[in-house]
Amino acid sequence: MELRKPERLNALTGLRSFAAVNIVFFHFSNPRWFGIFAPVVNAGYASVSFFILLSGFVLAYNYSSRARNGQLNRVRFWKARFTRLYPIYLLSLLLSWRMIAPEYSAHTHAMFWTGMVLTPLLLQGWVPMLATFLNTPAWTMSAEGFFYFLFPWLARWRRPARRWHYLVQLGIVWAIGLVPGTLYVVFNPDGIAHPNRFSWGPWLQALKFTPLPHLASFVFGVLLAALDELIERAGGLRLFLGLFGFTALFWILEYGTRVPYALLHDGLLMPIFGCMILGLAGQNALARVLGWRPLVFVGEASYCLYLLHFNFWNLIHDTHVLNRLGLARFDPWISYIILVAMAVLALHLVEKPAQRKLRQWMAA
Repeated sequence: MELRKPERLNALTGLRSFAAVNIVFFHFSNPRWFGIFAPVVNAGYASVSFFILLSGFVLAYNYSSRARNGQLNRVRFWKARFTRLYPIYLLSLLLSWRMIAPEYSAHTHAMFWTGMVLTPLLLQGWVPMLATFLNTPAWTMSAEGFFYFLFPWLARWRRPARRWHYLVQLGIVWAIGLVPGTLYVVFNPDGIAHPNRFSWGPWLQALKFTPLPHLASFVFGVLLAALDELIERAGGLRLFLGLFGFTALFWILEYGTRVPYALLHDGLLMPIFGCMILGLAGQNALARVLGWRPLVFVGEASYCLYLLHFNFWNLIHDTHVLNRLGLARFDPWISYIILVAMAVLALHLVEKPAQRKLRQWMAA
């Protein structure tokens, strides 16, 4: 029997718009411009961790029932994920052609050609020195591709009999996710006194950009979707979890400057992100606010905005179009608006048409 497709969770799509825009601000702004929200912008890297965890949750929310009932065809699933992931990824590579010369100058010939081969194959993230090759945000595609490969097996894990067993599982995954950052803090292999978002070191690169340190976040999201099934959607618990999650996140980023960067970068925030997701997956006032249609409209283009914002930013400023139009005095704020508009156009003119064509061609 065909299982009914789960309902859309518009509030989570709306939250994706904030997470994607925050990554844009993280890369192309001065956090001090944002006043009380400066620590949130300064920790924009955490939005990527949120996206990874949310990816696991959304996939499990949509596919786990089929997987547990033996109705999930792995090959068709992988084809469907490819059609979702690759069209915009390919566009981002085509728009990154200006970066070929700088990358050639920055690497040995062997490393450069390794990057040129691995990047179209979604494998560059496995080599820390090449993780940001051509298009800085594209390192996450190596992680997502790996997680998508594992998902059909993760989704078939046996569900615990009781709710508290889920909490134990989530706690174990959280603890495992803290291991890479904790080891980095304890051993400090790069010899950096106080690592932060601007620090560089080979071990720090591996921690930040390779897939394995982020796997726990994805698995946490998959398990969270199973717990989500046991919580009443219209109950007050959902609202409490959502409000607690947002408050705790703001508090940690605002006042948690003593928290080691290596921990804050990924693993530490898993339970807080989980509370936010469970809250917004319910039926309450907070979910209605984040489910506002304009936010959902932008949130649907969040993948395009995330993956293309470096390309589009360089395009806007390398062509000096704002100067020619007499709009440079409004920069960078007008650039942010243009980035969002271009992402929406990429969604409707490239991603969705290409996805439809590929799914027909690949029978996905």
